[in-house]
Amino acid sequence: MLHKLKLVFYYAFIQHLPHSRLIGLCNKIRVAYVSKVLKVMPYDSRTKLEPNVYLSNAIGTTIGLNCRINENVFIQQATIEDEVLIAPNVAILCLPHKHDRVDIPIIEQGDEELQPPMIKRGAWLGRNVVIMPGVTIGEGAIVGAGAVVTKNVEPFTIVGGVPAKFIKKR
Repeated sequence: MLHKLKLVFYYAFIQHLPHSRLIGLCNKIRVAYVSKVLKVMPYDSRTKLEPNVYLSNAIGTTIGLNCRINENVFIQQATIEDEVLIAPNVAILCLPHKHDRVDIPIIEQGDEELQPPMIKRGAWLGRNVVIMPGVTIGEGAIVGAGAVVTKNVEPFTIVGGVPAKFIKKR
């Protein structure tokens, strides 16, 4: 029950604090709340959490040090390592729907097991990227804007497109 109250306070107030580029006060409040109250990450003054970062129920999600998560990012559940850049409007998903049976509507088939993605150290997710359940984004990889990542991305690789495909090595 207490965890739910903490989430209500985050979603009703903390996540909506405006940008504060001059003194960074709003970012400091968001980072402190997510690290010390929701316990999703260690406190790090270099980490930036912009407004409207959605952390689902914040259980099972971890965020590393010195990360930048821009506005309107949706994280169902994931492990995000250190020094990761996430551009605006990214969706990181972990809960696929069952859809095997054609005689039952998809909405009534339920969900599969949680498959939290992993975003490795130094990766960069461009604007409007969608990371599908169970995917690992390798260390130092770059995912181009608008990509839908359905398979693992090798370290230091650049991918893009729908579905995301190899472009080149860094």
